[in-house]
Amino acid sequence: MSAAEHTPQSAPPVNAGAPPVIAGLLLAAGGGRRLGGRPKALLPYRGRPLVENAVRVLREAGCGPVHVVLGASAAEVRERADLSGCVVVDNPDWAEGMGSSLRVGLASLAGTGAGAALVSLVDQPGIGPEAVARVRAAYRSPASLAAAAYDGERGHPVLFGADRWADIAATATGDRGARVHLKNHADEVMLVECGDVAADFDIDTPPDLAHLA
Repeated sequence: MSAAEHTPQSAPPVNAGAPPVIAGLLLAAGGGRRLGGRPKALLPYRGRPLVENAVRVLREAGCGPVHVVLGASAAEVRERADLSGCVVVDNPDWAEGMGSSLRVGLASLAGTGAGAALVSLVDQPGIGPEAVARVRAAYRSPASLAAAAYDGERGHPVLFGADRWADIAATATGDRGARVHLKNHADEVMLVECGDVAADFDIDTPPDLAHLA
């Protein structure tokens, strides 16, 4: 059975009094189709692959362990990027869309004891540690559901309590990611305003590369 076929299980209860374990889950599998097939993880940013910046942001925000899902050019990313200390997993079905990477990533967190996964995207360098830390601080229990907001509009990163992982995996298909779960539980989402400390642009098209200069 491939990693993508595993069904995530809820994490075991965290010991009373112990700080919650909030794992960072970085989705970095995209092939950059609109960028001429340049894998997003390897886009140059401040002299290093973009994926390294995304990992640093999660760590500086207090997330750990950090799991990274690779897809397009995974072997090259492993060779060129410093992902030491991360749990790196490959999504062989990355071309199907973000949903498959989310499923693989959540499956990799099963058994880690994490109370939640804080999910971020590799192509959003305008989101730094301060915004991620705000969303991380929204954790209350394994049922938590929180997301960064920009001028009141929901964006990334998103925090998913472990009790929600199985349902998210069951509904994450194509490029929808966790949108179905978020829509079905819209009244439970805690929005954390981050527009004053971050910008949620994506690196999707050639003009967007100007953000990496």
